[in-house]
Amino acid sequence: MVEDLFEGLPPPSSNPQEAQAREQEQQGGGARGVLQIPSSSPRKKDSAPSPVPAPPPALKSALKRPKSDEPTNPPGAESGKRLRFKTHTDASEAQVIDAMKKIASHIRNPTKLGKASKLAIQLIQAGSVKPGTRDYFFAILAAAMSSPTACTDQSVRSDYHALFSAAQDAAEHLSDEQKNQLTTWTIQAVVANDLFTDDSFVFSKTAGRIKDIISNLPVATEADDIEEAAALEAEKASTDLPGNQELPPDNRLGANNGEELDPFGLDALIPSKAKKEENPKGKKDAAAKIRKEEEDEHKRFLKSQREASIVCLEIAARRYKTPWCQTVIDILVKHAFDNVSRFTSKQREAITKLWASIREQQTRRKQGKSVSGKLDVNAFEWLQQKYATEKISIRHAVGGSGDRRAQQWLG
Repeated sequence: MVEDLFEGLPPPSSNPQEAQAREQEQQGGGARGVLQIPSSSPRKKDSAPSPVPAPPPALKSALKRPKSDEPTNPPGAESGKRLRFKTHTDASEAQVIDAMKKIASHIRNPTKLGKASKLAIQLIQAGSVKPGTRDYFFAILAAAMSSPTACTDQSVRSDYHALFSAAQDAAEHLSDEQKNQLTTWTIQAVVANDLFTDDSFVFSKTAGRIKDIISNLPVATEADDIEEAAALEAEKASTDLPGNQELPPDNRLGANNGEELDPFGLDALIPSKAKKEENPKGKKDAAAKIRKEEEDEHKRFLKSQREASIVCLEIAARRYKTPWCQTVIDILVKHAFDNVSRFTSKQREAITKLWASIREQQTRRKQGKSVSGKLDVNAFEWLQQKYATEKISIRHAVGGSGDRRAQQWLG
């Protein structure tokens, strides 16, 4: 008779909880850790079945937390507790104004100009320049241009270039007068500094911008020359007599024995027939005053444009010793000399002297010979000499004789 090897074993169960309960019952009965082999003899009715231990549990990673220790958070709670970083800080208008005041107070110092200009650029990029803060922002630019160190100085050149290049993004929020002043400062801080570049393409592009600025200037009038002479005389007088002080604005003294006129401000409360009659006239005077201010602002803008153009021409002329700059400088100074009528009398003299200096250097360059024995001329001068005597045909021919050898050669 074949013995049944599975006799005496409990029926298989698919529920792991029942197997775990049997294991706990076995451990409580004193048969812990003892493996009992069922007997081959037939099972008696009164004998209890031999307990069989459950298979050992699967090994778990030591890095994984047990389910009992994991917090039971509702869905969405993890996203609420996730760590986040702010990419920008929302500042009120009062805080922005306070920051602009501090920047304006430090940007005058050449040693602090670099850090202050970077902070000003951050305000521009953050969109902090608005109609309510434009005056404080303009004060930063004015303080930067009033620095004792020139904006074309090598130590601060890059800082000025970056600041006024970024200021173009905030120009739409400025007033018309502030825009005109910013345009002049941009010529001095950006265009003039681009003339110090080592890139021939940037240098040529900058020279083209200066040519456009000169071409857009109106022809100078005799009144411009008179105002220029008067400004020079006033500047000379202020230099000769320093320390002149004006009376404070609150010191309103009358012409008779220094008595105050209307010390309590009662004249404004008393109705007067003369004041009623002066209302239409006052409106006309106000309109005329506004037109006069606009004309004066336009004259100041043109004056500053001319002065900035002269500064750029002088900087370009200093780089004439660089060989690859000579052609561009020749064209630029020649253009300024051809449009010399757009400048005032003193400026016309400066441009004439500058053009004479350039012509003299051209002559010296042509007289000196290089290693190859040819005249030391640049590309522009070589082409100018070549095409000065060249005959150009209107019949799409290569030479003046009308031959078409180039077309035949090209097939």
